[in-house]
Amino acid sequence: MSARCPLRARLLLAVLFAAAACSRSVDVKQALEVADASSGYFDAGIVNGKNKIVPSVTFRLKKKADADLAGIALNVVFRHPAPAGTTVEEHWEDVYIQRADFKGGANETEPLTVRAETGYTGDPPQSRLDMLQNSQFRDLRAHIFAKYRSAQWVEIGSVDVQRQLIVR
Repeated sequence: MSARCPLRARLLLAVLFAAAACSRSVDVKQALEVADASSGYFDAGIVNGKNKIVPSVTFRLKKKADADLAGIALNVVFRHPAPAGTTVEEHWEDVYIQRADFKGGANETEPLTVRAETGYTGDPPQSRLDMLQNSQFRDLRAHIFAKYRSAQWVEIGSVDVQRQLIVR
């Protein structure tokens, strides 16, 4: 019976070491960066007889060469920037991406385009360009949050949505 106890102890240690190796945490904020970002307002066509534009951001994720990351979950939060004298941004919309992959061992993703469903509408003959110049128009900022496995969401970057039309 004494020969079995050291064997069990060794097996238990092996299992514990294997579990620790598999659950190695990754500092997503240090491992990733938002790159090649562009933004604007996408022409969403005519909705209920009105011209519609929606905020759109396109970017890549780049990871450090030594970062052990596969697929990343993303949450892109569109908010109105805080007015002068305050720090509170007004929420607009969240867009969730279940998995952004680094394909074929690459250290960056393909370009990711994220568009909100909520947008601005204008009655014809108001053009989409006129909507961007309207005095009631409010700018937006896209905050990009990432999550790997069971870790907490971490903001990895933000992109100001430019007042320009995107047609594709």
